[in-house]
Amino acid sequence: MKLFFAAASPFARKVTVCAAELGVAIERVPAAPHPINRDRSVVASNPLGKVPTAVADDGTVLYDSRVICEYVDALGGGGKLFPAAGAARWRALTEQALADGLMDAGILLRYEALTRPAEKQSAEWQAGQTDKMVCALDELERQALGLAGRVDIGTITIGCALGWLDFRFGDMAWRNGRPGLAAWFATFDARPSMAASRPA
Repeated sequence: MKLFFAAASPFARKVTVCAAELGVAIERVPAAPHPINRDRSVVASNPLGKVPTAVADDGTVLYDSRVICEYVDALGGGGKLFPAAGAARWRALTEQALADGLMDAGILLRYEALTRPAEKQSAEWQAGQTDKMVCALDELERQALGLAGRVDIGTITIGCALGWLDFRFGDMAWRNGRPGLAAWFATFDARPSMAASRPA
């Protein structure tokens, strides 16, 4: 499987971590996604031009990270990172959605700062995105005890989100007031799959 990725993308990192956890081989192809100057090498496979985009060995194109991660899980035998049914599945999928939303809000903040002139940026809009991130982190702190000992799509996405915050929003100091989440992340981030895929 070929994977278009950007080194700093937390969504592409999700796929990389899932593949490493399952022993699934992927060929990573560097891409340069941008909301304005779109990478046409990615657009040729994915009209949205976003990473990650995957091309399976049979030519099937897959996007976004949620779909690709589930495909990787199927390649790895199925039901290993995506619980098959019941409460565990809904918990993991909901955690994935929460952490994806946290990353979405952060990326929108970065795009606002990087692509719009300062005089056209909206402080109210930026505050709204920041509030989404803070509320998501507070909810993850409330759920921290339930994360321990698990390696599934929920915990992988949360780990990638928190690692990305360290990389892009270090001044947010997300650990402050969230000791349970910080302690969980310190352990999870030491996994070989996480250590080998940290953004640079």
